[in-house]
Amino acid sequence: MVTMKLNLRLSKDRGHANHGWLDSYHTFSFADYYDPAHMGFRSLRVINQDVIAPGAGFPTHPHRDMEIFSYILYGALQHKDSMGNGRVLRPGQIQLMSAGSGVTHSEFNPSKTEAGSLLQIWIHPRQSGLKPSYTEWHPKPEQETAGKVLVISSDGREGSATIHQDADVYRVRLRAGESVRHGVRPGRGVWLQLINGSVKANEVTLNAGDAVSTDETGTLTITASDKAEALLFDLQ
Repeated sequence: MVTMKLNLRLSKDRGHANHGWLDSYHTFSFADYYDPAHMGFRSLRVINQDVIAPGAGFPTHPHRDMEIFSYILYGALQHKDSMGNGRVLRPGQIQLMSAGSGVTHSEFNPSKTEAGSLLQIWIHPRQSGLKPSYTEWHPKPEQETAGKVLVISSDGREGSATIHQDADVYRVRLRAGESVRHGVRPGRGVWLQLINGSVKANEVTLNAGDAVSTDETGTLTITASDKAEALLFDLQ
């Protein structure tokens, strides 16, 4: 039996920046954190785990040629952009913005008393200069407790948000002892980012903030040691 090689990225080895209003952990090089060994994975460029203080946030700033999405962990996030979108996102929801040829936006914690937290993800688009766009994913009731749900894809299948890249993103939620499997097809790679809880990815143990990746064809089996939540990226 051939064992799939998994590369482990420990939470404690991530970059960290605490600006007071923002406490952020960087899986890949970002801002003042630079690690040439961790510049991204395939088209995946940024995974930041952010905690935003009450009433604080990112004032209006520009982006271009990047697919940017936020997965809300707790609290809320208020989004406004130059395309006219204005939303407040809640835990378990996703907002996906294709910056394309250029867009400005702001992101704030609308609560004056409670901190908010999210994963901020950047993925390179398949081409530059695309028309900017915005979409969201909200879980249906039956998806709240599903073990593995497609939340982002290139074709919007299964009600997923649409991204301009050959990338499938799944939300994984497991109770203790539950498992899900994901097949890694030839020519593709998978990154599993554990948000909370603890799991075994095949035989590798992950705790909150840890990640594993692989470029090898085979089956990744994720088994929860206790209640766990993760994002799984399947990338060309």
